[in-house]
Amino acid sequence: MAKLLLEAVGLRLNRGQRLLLDVGRLAVYAGERIGLIGENGAGKTTLLRILAGELAPDEGTVRRMAPAAMIHQQGTADTGGDPAVEALFRAQESREGLSGGEMTRNRIAGALSSNPELLMADEPTTDLDREGLAVLRRQLEAFSGAILLVSHDRALLRRLCTRIWYLEDGKITDFPGGYDAFTAERERQRERAAFEYEQYREEKKRLKESVQQMAERASQVRKAPSRMGNSEARLHKREWTDSVLQLSHAKRTIQNRLERLEVKEKPRALPEIRMKLGVACPVEAKTVLEFRCDTLQAGDRTLLRGASFTLPTGSRTALIGPNGCGKTTLLRVLTGQAGEGVRLRGKVRFNPAARIGWFDQHHEGTLDMERTVLENVLRDSPHPVHFARTVMACLGIAGDDVFKPVGLLSGGERAKTALGRLLLTDCNTLLLDEPTNHLDLFTMEELERLLAGYGGTLLFVSHDEEFIRKTATRIVRFPEEGEGGFGVFEGGWEEMTRPAAPARAEEDRRLALSRLEMRLAILSARLSAPKKGDRPEDLQAEYLRLAAEIRELKAGGI
Repeated sequence: MAKLLLEAVGLRLNRGQRLLLDVGRLAVYAGERIGLIGENGAGKTTLLRILAGELAPDEGTVRRMAPAAMIHQQGTADTGGDPAVEALFRAQESREGLSGGEMTRNRIAGALSSNPELLMADEPTTDLDREGLAVLRRQLEAFSGAILLVSHDRALLRRLCTRIWYLEDGKITDFPGGYDAFTAERERQRERAAFEYEQYREEKKRLKESVQQMAERASQVRKAPSRMGNSEARLHKREWTDSVLQLSHAKRTIQNRLERLEVKEKPRALPEIRMKLGVACPVEAKTVLEFRCDTLQAGDRTLLRGASFTLPTGSRTALIGPNGCGKTTLLRVLTGQAGEGVRLRGKVRFNPAARIGWFDQHHEGTLDMERTVLENVLRDSPHPVHFARTVMACLGIAGDDVFKPVGLLSGGERAKTALGRLLLTDCNTLLLDEPTNHLDLFTMEELERLLAGYGGTLLFVSHDEEFIRKTATRIVRFPEEGEGGFGVFEGGWEEMTRPAAPARAEEDRRLALSRLEMRLAILSARLSAPKKGDRPEDLQAEYLRLAAEIRELKAGGI
């Protein structure tokens, strides 16, 4: 049986009047790959911090039987760990001006440098570019210990996880199998709940109608006429009494069945948006934006030289590129919000009919923390209240939650509010910088649906492969090292990745190399400090064999 690495029993945690976590027992065994999934505010990060020993629960115990490390979703991480791991993730010394992706690389390198047996990762793909995502995936797939992962990257969940913990209403439901098995089972449960609710509704309606019919029949039973003789009257009265008693008994029986009928709650269904977003004030011209750049500089760095692109009206364009290349800086230049030290020699020309909406990574400055969600999203909106509430329900803020002050919301809920506010304006051109950061999986899917049907023009930065594939109709790729023009792919993700067979072979070779190098590092540590029962000669033989395999793989083109 696999080694038990972590066990948690009877975890309970309250947040004010709300019971945030109520978990009976959790166990993580060696080699497991567990995905922790739940809506924003469900308590995923809180649960990870409790399991990592960073936060104490109100009740319950956590036992860790092996070294553990955690990749945090936010914050800085100093260098000084394993040089090989830091080089792999291109970790940089903490300083002002590091991009979000660069800070994520530092946090990953710091956690992996401790050589844990249990790795807990809270949104480790945040802000990572394609190269960083590929390195992270290879390292997680090659990781010899157990992994507990919170992520909105569906491609990573599919490739890595063999179990899913679904956190809802404070409780964990354990789904054996990967992410696709989880979504399929969840859809089956939703369909079953819808069927049972419909059956319950029809039976309740039928029983109520039967009760009403019995009452009407009882009221229609005639009493004896006043001119009827005594003997006839007594006979008629007895028949009338018997009929009324029979109907009353039948009515009570049906009422009892109605009262004992098991109540089925109506499954939550997302409302349908019948009005198209972004079409209130359309741009009639073929092009919304023309950007020409002789040079774009930020401080001493040249981000672009001799580059240009256009935005066709109605297009949905993803702007992609490596971490730190200048994507956010470019969006800020386009919106007229370039910071100090940013200089453009060139031209930015928006069509005069373009109405620009801007979603910043640091979007909280656009929200009034004292006002409610609904007050915030309606502040600059031409849409009626019921439509605004429909859009917010699709983004995961429904019912009375729209009346909560924004200051009381989680980071993910604030992101939803900022996105909803932007979508509900009369803008016809949206510029979005990492709109999926901090969103749960279910909200991401709804945002994909909203943006895929958006009637205006989109330009967005994202590192989420599936989000780009489902939303973008074209891709503009940032040139490397600030030289050359943009790569433009009018067919979207499929066109950009079509010549991918050699790349997949290279990816497989890199994965094999990563696995061998991690095993070699473990053997090196065991040789330096053998454990009880180790045979140094066997370890040395395996070390030499792996070293030879690594040399062969590197000679083969890695």
